[in-house]
This record gives sequence, C-alpha cells and structure tokens, in this order.
Amino acid sequence: MAKKVIATLKTGKGRSFSKCIKMVKSPKTGAYIFKEEIVHNDHIKDFFTEK
Repeated sequence: MAKKVIATLKTGKGRSFSKCIKMVKSPKTGAYIFKEEIVHNDHIKDFFTEK
C-alpha cells in the first residue's frame, strides 16, 4: 500500500491535491465536528468559505 502512495507522489499527480480539515459546529447538538476532504489545490479557498 505504501509503495503505491510513494509512486503517485513521484509522478507529480499527487502534489496537486491537499487534505483539508475544517471544524464545523453542529446546529443540532452544538458540538464541533471535523469535516475532512481531499481537495484540488485550486479549490482550497472554496472549501473553507462554504458552510
């Protein structure tokens, strides 16, 4: 499994994506939850501005 990840990073295709983690407050319980998503580098600002 790790060999495949390293191989994709060497080709340069894996570097155009980032894992973004955003903390969101739940409207029902009021507790905070974490929203994780792998996003293309061009759309990182859109991920953090959406609700």
